[in-house]
Amino acid sequence: MDPVGLPDTVSRELPPQDTGRIFLIDKPAGPTSFAMVRGLRRVLGLKKVGHAGTLDPFASGLLILCAGRSATRLIPRFMDGDKEYLATLCLGVETTTLDPEGSVTNRCEVGRRDAAEIERVLARFRGGMLQTPPAFSALKHMGKPLYHYARRGITIVKEPREVKISVLERTDGDQDIIGDECLLRLRVVCSKGTYIRSLAADIGSSLGCGAYLKELRRTRSGCFSLDGSLSGDVLRSGNDCQQVLNAAMSIEEACNLLQ
Repeated sequence: MDPVGLPDTVSRELPPQDTGRIFLIDKPAGPTSFAMVRGLRRVLGLKKVGHAGTLDPFASGLLILCAGRSATRLIPRFMDGDKEYLATLCLGVETTTLDPEGSVTNRCEVGRRDAAEIERVLARFRGGMLQTPPAFSALKHMGKPLYHYARRGITIVKEPREVKISVLERTDGDQDIIGDECLLRLRVVCSKGTYIRSLAADIGSSLGCGAYLKELRRTRSGCFSLDGSLSGDVLRSGNDCQQVLNAAMSIEEACNLLQ
């Protein structure tokens, strides 16, 4: 099924007996995913709100929010399916968290990386592979996320997981890359559970200069896309309840897309 966004809808009230609604949010870089959840709770006056797949604070893009018990029960289904991202790698720099939120651990001169070499490296990561979850991740260990331990200097190593990269291509042309701290921009379509930060670090390692994930934008999750999504800034301001209600997708509409 082709990715779709929100249908054209009229204003919808959320009656107490049927509060199940789904919202496609375009999260800006900066706030946490839970900040978006809190914003929707505040606007709707509902406690039962959750998200179907977190985005790190530095990342932007599609965040699926579910409001009401009948909607939050569907979160596992909404989390299935391939994900699509636009990723920007900074070559020549490595960080503790593999992203811009960590401390720099190493710098390396990038020099010149010709387009053919970059393509050969990218080709290695297409298809199925085993990927070890990064130390700074929300994956749980004994009830606590891995970043809880990593921030305390404790490294928990999880078993590698099988993931699949179906699309990995440059979006910045096919020119050579020259200089220090160069940027490599990619489009990635991958299976659920793939860590783009780890992919970025592995690509940098294969290029021999290291890399970290500087920017990330999720453009699709399963059958849902950013088309017609609601800006997360609306939830941060919390001043336009009607605009938020107008963006609501019913459970029936969402489930029809899943079929």
